[in-house]
Amino acid sequence: MTFKSATIAALVLLAGTSVASAQSCSANFRQDGVPLLTDIIYRSWRIYPTLDPNRALNTLASAVAAEGYVEIDVNRQLRAISALQETSGSGRPQTLRISARPSGKGTRVDGIFTIQAGQVASADAVREGLCAIIDAAR
Repeated sequence: MTFKSATIAALVLLAGTSVASAQSCSANFRQDGVPLLTDIIYRSWRIYPTLDPNRALNTLASAVAAEGYVEIDVNRQLRAISALQETSGSGRPQTLRISARPSGKGTRVDGIFTIQAGQVASADAVREGLCAIIDAAR
């Protein structure tokens, strides 16, 4: 392999890594579970290449509060947030967990929103709400 070929190959690999790291919250969104029969778990993530995890945690906590969640618990040691939301009127809350962990020189923000068996929610609405919180980390 020539020096030129090796350089091009290295640049292609680095570019691929940057593209993967830059994926949006919406592109990373997924749903697991069987509607009405099991809990439905919605999750997504996003990497912020230059964001400090502690700064992200503060911003994320404010975003969670702004979205109307209650019983918000911010664990600074674990860089994690947990909160509840009750929108169905059933008294059975949905849970939200957000983490901001170091990733290279930046931060990876993960979000998990769980609704209980017997409850339903629009995946589009959950994606919009979960990504609004994750995207607030910037």
